Amino acid sequence: MKWLDLPPVWLVGALGLAWAQKTWAPLGLSFGPVWADLLGGMLVGGGLLLMVLAVYEMRSKRTTVVPHRIPDALVTTGIFSRTRNPIYLGDSMILTGLILYWDAVLALPLVPIFVWLIEVRFILPEEARLRRKFVAQFARYTQQVRRWV
Repeated sequence: MKWLDLPPVWLVGALGLAWAQKTWAPLGLSFGPVWADLLGGMLVGGGLLLMVLAVYEMRSKRTTVVPHRIPDALVTTGIFSRTRNPIYLGDSMILTGLILYWDAVLALPLVPIFVWLIEVRFILPEEARLRRKFVAQFARYTQQVRRWV
């Protein structure tokens, strides 16, 4: 059951709720014609790009991408020099982008709920593990790079 407690599973759940809202309870609400589709597509594409860059950087440092595991290295290069959580930022961008693309107006509150859930469930425990393993290096990193953007 531990595979259920992974960020992609939570993202799929939030996307499922957004899709259900769009499909069964649209209530005639819309973000507008073309701009929401364009912005939504850009957010989804940007989110996927962030994830690919992050996984590439983590693999090059030979450390895990699985949130519950203890990392072998503190990755501070590449996309990690801009944000400490590029994969979670990518997840949030994908959720926001698909909500816009689907015109799931009432599902928009899922974005801050998802961000809060990811932060509490995954980011804070991950940072605690990093703080214990890479004491001074992680302290410097947190002073130089913000958690989200």
